[in-house]
Amino acid sequence: MAVKIRLRRMGAKKAPYYRVVVADSRYPRDGRFIEQVGTYNPMTEPATVDFDAEKVTKWISNGAQPTDTVKRLLKNKGII
Repeated sequence: MAVKIRLRRMGAKKAPYYRVVVADSRYPRDGRFIEQVGTYNPMTEPATVDFDAEKVTKWISNGAQPTDTVKRLLKNKGII
């Protein structure tokens, strides 16, 4: 089972809002997930990013791979 930390799209059409979730890579993008670890709202100026740093570091140490976008957000926040 390959576990990923990735974005799950929420919100309305043309107004995206994302939840950062830990999910099995085989699940659909907006489907089942294991745990929510943060949020990302690109519509605000500047974009709002919120993480539960403790959960994120726990999942990464357990072998979860962040996607490229999530990795960039984590680096900007200074979590990794």
